[in-house]
Amino acid sequence: MKLNLLSCNAQRPDRRAIAKCIAEISSNINESLSNELTNILLEGDPIDIEMEDKNTGSALRALRKLSIDYEIIE
Repeated sequence: MKLNLLSCNAQRPDRRAIAKCIAEISSNINESLSNELTNILLEGDPIDIEMEDKNTGSALRALRKLSIDYEIIE
């Protein structure tokens, strides 16, 4: 499943938690790349990630908990 992470609406976003979440739910992103993607997301640019199909419900719940807006591409 592909996701487009659009923005983060948290008052004080937790960069470490967002990067960890991206690394855990994606199928091909390591920790250093997830840190870079987190910075891009927090600057206001959307990012695309490929998500593993297992546990999609809990992954989407984790994104909502971090106040990350997303759209499902496929």
